[in-house]
Amino acid sequence: MDDVTEDQFVRQISRRGFIYGSAALSVATRPWFAQAKPFHGSGLLLVGTQTSGASKGIYAYTFDAATGDLKQIGLAAEADNPTFLALSPKGDMLFVANELDHYEGKDSGAVSSYTLDRKAAKLTKVSEVSAIGTGTCHVSVDHTGRSVFAANYDSGSAASFLVSDDGHLSPAVSFEQYTGHGPNHEHQASPHAHRVTVSPDNRFLLVNDLGLDEIHIYHLDAATAKLTPNDPPAWKSTAGAGPRALKFHPNGKWAYCVTEMLSTVAALRWDSKHGTLETTQEISLKPEGFQSETAGCDIVLDPHGHFAYVADRFDDIIVTFAISPKDGKLTLLSRTPCGGKVPRHLALDPTGRWLLVANQVSDTISVLARDPRSGQLTPSTKTFPLAKPQCLVFS
Repeated sequence: MDDVTEDQFVRQISRRGFIYGSAALSVATRPWFAQAKPFHGSGLLLVGTQTSGASKGIYAYTFDAATGDLKQIGLAAEADNPTFLALSPKGDMLFVANELDHYEGKDSGAVSSYTLDRKAAKLTKVSEVSAIGTGTCHVSVDHTGRSVFAANYDSGSAASFLVSDDGHLSPAVSFEQYTGHGPNHEHQASPHAHRVTVSPDNRFLLVNDLGLDEIHIYHLDAATAKLTPNDPPAWKSTAGAGPRALKFHPNGKWAYCVTEMLSTVAALRWDSKHGTLETTQEISLKPEGFQSETAGCDIVLDPHGHFAYVADRFDDIIVTFAISPKDGKLTLLSRTPCGGKVPRHLALDPTGRWLLVANQVSDTISVLARDPRSGQLTPSTKTFPLAKPQCLVFS
């Protein structure tokens, strides 16, 4: 049993959902196997919300890693529709996508910057600028903390911004307006930029376009926030898939794209020299024979890159995959109820023992226990009320 291979391990947890005995001890000592981080204190969680209902902005919580309990501290900052948050590499700044259609009298959303006082769990606004596009649904920051990016879903565009030493955002440095449509007339009548992702080496920016079935790829000049189209300029998904979310593997060689309309995950090989993606696998989130409409939503990987967790909306499940350490391909392990209705965003706590889900329709944050060894989730028995939660960020 001491000679259990990586492939045998994946087959074991896929078949049984766990491993045991001397095989578990042997595999757990291998460097590619996940180990839980020892942590017993409380962490700070920031939650972005839709403010069309009872929510008024960004909320702060303490998270107890020993029990998985959330305790609301209060409103960290009043803000207008702060539906996505991105923490700076140093953790002292928070960048916010204000998902609006009108800003300062124009058809646009906005991007905001805040300083974070962790001890007081308070945010102080530093600046706010136009996103030059409507429905600003995603924001990200590069690895230096000096370049910020926004995706505008409704108008189908993306923009970059430079961050000053005191945290002020510049007007847009680069702006990309997409044109065209996809084959799904209901959801792809026009471009829909949905995610902006910086490559692990900070040399490229990738923009998921749900409307055009593409991930646009740009060279990034991190010193200026300027974007230049790559050659080739994009990766193409399966027609009508709607690439929504993207996550790089910790090794920087692979990436995973969640599609909304087809409810699939595409495993991708990333060429960091040329800035290109190659599809190596496409796997469905739906059970075989399942006919009802679903929508793939979000993905997180554990810090070691051994497991992936994908949210599928409308059937409201989290799909757990094992990641092959050889080629990055996925093996489906289980499907677990998300603990609410219409999951919007996922986050693993710093210990890796808990998966948190923002459920926008049931107005809850659910907390699912996670076994770091097997990767398996336990259906949630912990839910915490919050109107229209959208984004979860641990500080």
